Amino acid sequence: MLLILRVIFLLFFSFFFIFLGIIYCLFHPRSPRNLFKFSFIICKLNRFLGITLEVRRPINIKYRSNVIYISNHQNNYDLIAAAGILQDFTVTVGKRSILLIPFFGLFYWLSGNFLIERFKFIKAYNTLLRIINVLKNKKISIWMFPEGTRSNGRGILSFKTGAFYMAISAKIPIIPIVISNIHNKVNLNRFNNGLVIVEMLSPIEVHDFIDMSARELAIYCNKLIKDKFIKLNNEIYLREN
Repeated sequence: MLLILRVIFLLFFSFFFIFLGIIYCLFHPRSPRNLFKFSFIICKLNRFLGITLEVRRPINIKYRSNVIYISNHQNNYDLIAAAGILQDFTVTVGKRSILLIPFFGLFYWLSGNFLIERFKFIKAYNTLLRIINVLKNKKISIWMFPEGTRSNGRGILSFKTGAFYMAISAKIPIIPIVISNIHNKVNLNRFNNGLVIVEMLSPIEVHDFIDMSARELAIYCNKLIKDKFIKLNNEIYLREN
C-alpha cells in the first residue's frame, strides 16, 4: 500500500512541479537562480522517501559566485539528496538528449542549465568554451557529475576531464561534494530508508595545482571523493548498526 501511495504521489508531484516550474521559468527564463529556488521543494522529498538527510559543509567556508561543484552520481535519488546542499547561482550541465523528454526537457533548459552533445567532440568542445566564457563574465557556478553517468552501485567511476578543463581555463576553484551510498537504499514500500550524508569538501584552488593537467587533476579529485565516500559509508554503517 505504501509503495502504491508513494508512486501515485510522485507522479502527481512530478507533473505539477514541472508544469508550475515551466510557468515560473517563463517569467525568469534561463536565470541561474532558478535551480536554487526549486531545490527547497525538491529537498522535502527526502523525508517523503523515508531518508534522513544530513548535510555537512566546511567550517567558515566563504561561498563564491564562480566555482565548479563536482559530485558522484549513483541514481536519480541522489539528485534529491543533492538538493539539500545546492548553492545559489548554480546550474548543471546535462546531455542534450534531455530535451527529448516531454515537458521535463523544456523545464530543464528554461531553468538555466547547459546542454552538451557528449558524443560529438567539436560541439561538446564549443559548449565547454561557451561555459568557460560565462564563468569568466557572469555570476554563476556549475555543478557537474564528472563520472558522466550513473554508477548504479559500482562505486566511484573514473572522471572525465571536462569539469577540470573548465576550472583550469576559467581559473576558478573546484568544490567536491560527496553523497554517501544511496544505491538500493530507497525502498518505496518501507517507511524508514535510513541516513544519507551529503558532504561538501574544502575548495580546491586550481592555482595550487598549476603543474597538473586536467587529467591529473581529475584523478586527484576522484581519489578525494572516493576516500570520503568510503568514510561516509563506514560511518553510516556504524551509526545504523
